[in-house]
Amino acid sequence: MTDLTLYHNPRCSKSRAALELLEQRGLAPTVVRYLETPLDATQLRSLLGKLGISARQLLRTGEDEYKSLDLADSSLNEEQLIAAIAQHPKLMERPILEAADRAIIGRPPENVLEILP
Repeated sequence: MTDLTLYHNPRCSKSRAALELLEQRGLAPTVVRYLETPLDATQLRSLLGKLGISARQLLRTGEDEYKSLDLADSSLNEEQLIAAIAQHPKLMERPILEAADRAIIGRPPENVLEILP
């Protein structure tokens, strides 16, 4: 079985639901509470590659930090957005399941099932 990593926020209902779906299938992913253990820029680049999306697509636009850092500014490049997420992990969409060379955002939570081996 492929190692599974769930980037998880236990306060998020979608994140809890994704974890429950995995556990119901007898899977025990490595749970990374990314608010307590933020990803650095290198880890974020790798995760974005596995997700196949840009840093802008990973941003939670409803967060106060999104507004206060003016991240809607279209002149910000990928590296600037990655740096913002690394500095403010609350900006990262959640949950994210990583399985080998693939990853998926669990919104809705059932999405995590799509990349199970």
